Amino acid sequence: MISRAIGFEKGFELSEGNFFETFEIMLPKLMKYDVMVQNIAISINPVDTKLRQTGKGTKAPHILGFDSVGIVTQVGDQVPHLVAGDRVIFAGTTNRYGSYSEKQIVDSRIVAKLPENIPAEKAAALPLTFLTAYELLFEKMDLVSKENGNDATLLIINGAGGVGSIMIQLAKWAGLTVLATASRPETADWCEKLGADQILNHHKDLTKQVKKLGYDALPYIAVLHSSDHYYDEMADLLSPFGYLGSTVATAKDHNLAKLKAKSGSFVWEYMFAKTDYDYHIKSQGEALTLLTHLLSTEKIQSTLTETLDGLSPETFYHAHQIVEADKMIGKLVIRY
Repeated sequence: MISRAIGFEKGFELSEGNFFETFEIMLPKLMKYDVMVQNIAISINPVDTKLRQTGKGTKAPHILGFDSVGIVTQVGDQVPHLVAGDRVIFAGTTNRYGSYSEKQIVDSRIVAKLPENIPAEKAAALPLTFLTAYELLFEKMDLVSKENGNDATLLIINGAGGVGSIMIQLAKWAGLTVLATASRPETADWCEKLGADQILNHHKDLTKQVKKLGYDALPYIAVLHSSDHYYDEMADLLSPFGYLGSTVATAKDHNLAKLKAKSGSFVWEYMFAKTDYDYHIKSQGEALTLLTHLLSTEKIQSTLTETLDGLSPETFYHAHQIVEADKMIGKLVIRY
């Protein structure tokens, strides 16, 4: 099966020009758990821009894309829960061609059916960020994945980004008090709209702001931006036996000894680890099923804030310009 796709031959900076190209790629035969999906809406994540710059992590031509809503067109012989015509949502992997393509092959175990009452573009904004937030909160920080199942406080560094925007909502659903950081009026308003209980300014002394709210320490802290910058301060602010988590690669090693005396835990979250290592990957399909339920019942809302149209090099270049400017609130989606 041939699919039209947008990709590039080698990594490039946007300042060098638009090196996205249109390719005709040969999709592999379906393996037993696979489905073929006709993509209809996909979203752009910061990881896309990083992989475009380096060209590492995927084979050439590099066809990126890790969020999609699409229609199943073919199923493998051991896929009992999906049939051709089903509308689905998924976040993909780094080891296969991605969603910058008309069609793609994806493991059905990381796929969830999408109810018809949820618009495709609103759902497409969420898979990768939801899985990242879900895994960090409920699998790495050991919180309870249940409505109002927790009674604790969480600090989120960078509340208005893609992951922060869904983590605020997911944490509130789970019963947590949420402190979120934002530095601009529009990002602070966005975090408040999503349910954050208190807004802190990450351009000012966070420790003073936290203590002014009456907290001497915090049991759960999620660093979703500039981990190198925030680690030492957050390690000092962490409660005994607390969890400090990060999704952000670092340029230097963290001083984990800072956490030893208080038995604190530092935890990484990398959404692709499960599919990279074939580790309990069906849990991602199960988590996305929860996402569709929360969207259908309006327990959470989409973080979609901008939409573009068209499967073309120009559309993807423009999308990467927007995301890479690091001023995004929420998520950008491209409709095919």
